[in-house]
Amino acid sequence: MRSEQEFLQKLNEVQGILWKICHLYCPEAVDKQDLFQEILVQLWRAYPKFRGEAKFSTWVYRIGLNVAISFLRKEKRKPSLVDLPKEVYEMAAPEVDEEKEERKKLLYWAIRQLKTIEKAIVLLYLEEKSYEEIAQIVGITQNNLRVRISRIKEKLRKLMLQPIDS
Repeated sequence: MRSEQEFLQKLNEVQGILWKICHLYCPEAVDKQDLFQEILVQLWRAYPKFRGEAKFSTWVYRIGLNVAISFLRKEKRKPSLVDLPKEVYEMAAPEVDEEKEERKKLLYWAIRQLKTIEKAIVLLYLEEKSYEEIAQIVGITQNNLRVRISRIKEKLRKLMLQPIDS
């Protein structure tokens, strides 16, 4: 069985991925924290089954994105009762450069206008994942991915020209 310490070490290395998913799918701070915790719970539950056939970050993306999508579909969220190591709860959101945040605000707004699967593709693309890895994570072919990325870029160009309503 995998150790708690090993899980915490690996999770610490990729926690930025989780915060990016949360930021992308939840504009409200409270929802971000709820989603972050829900993803952590699901990762912890699934960790004993992690076989290492894919990179840990790929596995985290797949679970994180699936949880985010499910999280948004639920009208009422029920808290999951799971014993997580206290260090997991002590992870803080990373420090943010306010200037960069303003520049990202328009991009995040535009991305939030996309369909659920398109959001996942954009997140992985911005993380500079290979087409092969993105296709594996979202479960589509590389050719389908290339077409979707092209269409998403065009959608984002058009959206970025619109004023933000929020």
